[in-house]
Amino acid sequence: MKTRSVTATVLMATLVTTLAPLPVHASAEPPLPPTAEQGWVTSTLRHMSLEQKVGQLFSTYVYGSDATEPTAADRAANRAAFGVETPAEVIDRFHLGGVCYFSWSHNLDSPRQIAGLSNGLQRAALGDGSKGRVPLLISTDQEQGTVLRMPAPAAQFPGAMALGAGRSPQDARTSADITGRELRAVGIHQPYAPIADVNVNPGNPVIGVRSFGADPTLVAELTAAQVAGFQDGAGVTAVAKHFPGHGDTATDSHTGLPVINHSRAEWDRIDAPPFRRAISAGVESIMTAHIVVPALDPSGDPATLSPTILTGVLRGELGFRGVIVTDALNMAGVRQKYGDERVPVLAIKAGADQLLMPPNLALARDAVLRAVTTGELTERRIDESVRRILGMKYRQGLARSPLVDVEQAVRTVGAPGHLAAVTQVTDPTLTAVRNDAGLLPLAGTGRSVLVTGWNSAAFAPVATVADGFTARGARATARPATLPSDAVIAATATQAAEHDLTVVLVNKAWDTTITDPRATQQRLVAALLATGKPVVVVAVRDPYDIAHLPDVTTYLATYSYTRAAMDALVRALHGELSPRGRLPVTIPTAEGPGTVLYPYGHGLTW
Repeated sequence: MKTRSVTATVLMATLVTTLAPLPVHASAEPPLPPTAEQGWVTSTLRHMSLEQKVGQLFSTYVYGSDATEPTAADRAANRAAFGVETPAEVIDRFHLGGVCYFSWSHNLDSPRQIAGLSNGLQRAALGDGSKGRVPLLISTDQEQGTVLRMPAPAAQFPGAMALGAGRSPQDARTSADITGRELRAVGIHQPYAPIADVNVNPGNPVIGVRSFGADPTLVAELTAAQVAGFQDGAGVTAVAKHFPGHGDTATDSHTGLPVINHSRAEWDRIDAPPFRRAISAGVESIMTAHIVVPALDPSGDPATLSPTILTGVLRGELGFRGVIVTDALNMAGVRQKYGDERVPVLAIKAGADQLLMPPNLALARDAVLRAVTTGELTERRIDESVRRILGMKYRQGLARSPLVDVEQAVRTVGAPGHLAAVTQVTDPTLTAVRNDAGLLPLAGTGRSVLVTGWNSAAFAPVATVADGFTARGARATARPATLPSDAVIAATATQAAEHDLTVVLVNKAWDTTITDPRATQQRLVAALLATGKPVVVVAVRDPYDIAHLPDVTTYLATYSYTRAAMDALVRALHGELSPRGRLPVTIPTAEGPGTVLYPYGHGLTW
């Protein structure tokens, strides 16, 4: 057993051909001479009505897998949310500037379906080709790891914290490049990634493994690498999020309004560096956070609604000239202080350009139109945001070719070279944290193995690990036990006692407030240990679980539960893969953050 060198870095040659770089936002004044982009933007804007301009500011979900022929259930959902039945009609009614895809809105099924939906939505946006009609900017949350939207066969790379454990900027760029190419192939242009938050709070309920880690320098380096991969490599719009930094909060902005109590000096040292690097790398878009940062703005307003933060700090101090997109406006963090009618107006006044997913689109649209009519907002201010959005669409190539080749999309998504890259990027991220009993790597074959613990219906990690053991000659049994009852815990422990080895997967076992209020995962692990048989504990999300699992002697962190992560785990358990990942965060003891259990950079290998 030996500790992996802190300086060791595994670089992988890029597996894809780099496209021509996208233009970087100009920060110098006076304005540049007229260009084709400026000509198209100016001409398009001149022919747009106020309603069309305001529509460009909004991006939201629509229900259905087809633009004009959704299912009856999706027709009903669109009618309830938007007053019309089809995605095409939603776009036409509201002159939408963007659409955001989700699985729950039935937009993401297969490459062929997604590409067809994108083409149908673009045709709806362009209509009869009359003046003022503008192609859509289509987006989705494709962070990878635990937050991904594209289903298999799409390449499913490790998420940010896993990449932080791997320490390779080239791997981070490769992940973004291939992810972006697959998105672009199906007509998606804005991946809402990378995460630029520095996760310095182990109790963070909303960021966690979505962050590259706790070190601002590492997060900045990998953020810049992914900006380059998305934009210079794949030609899609990177979105650095969540400004001004969501990494030190114990409140989820989906359900509450977090307050970040960093001093201005701490913000400059911890939170700002990744955003500065992203801007230097030419990031096209930055997403706001629904958080209060008193050191930046003492008003108590969330950053999304703060002119001091968006216009003063982001545009003024950091020099960002791109598109500012709000986080979803249906989240509690932005709705607590002001009503839904005021939020979109205040966001525009603060400096935001794109308004994402208001809870009532008609109410939000009408509120912005009314604000222009009353003079609270000027049409010139609306034009500023529309110009930025149109410019971004032009650089995406949407003015020339908004439609995608469906057959090419089918060939691109999940291409063999992409899937090979997933394995090569995932392998160096696996982190062995504890091997006190010297159990790993496993010796010999023919043992009986129980694989149990947390499971996902979509990824089936318990079955994947069990299948891996079976393929190597073990007699493996898969017994998923996600948040198990007392009866299931007892039955699982009884079954474990009849096996030579148990592998148990845990997911945020530390969180006994929201995720696992009955501490079922902690109790399951304790019951398995009580059998006296060897137990391997694997954290398939946050690496912090080990602090809350006393007496565990064998512990690994995969940071996600994708098939590639589970395959790497099985190979490492059998000595076919040497663990190379190093903790990108510090793991404190359960008693509090003041005492370190495992330091940043820790990682074992064999």
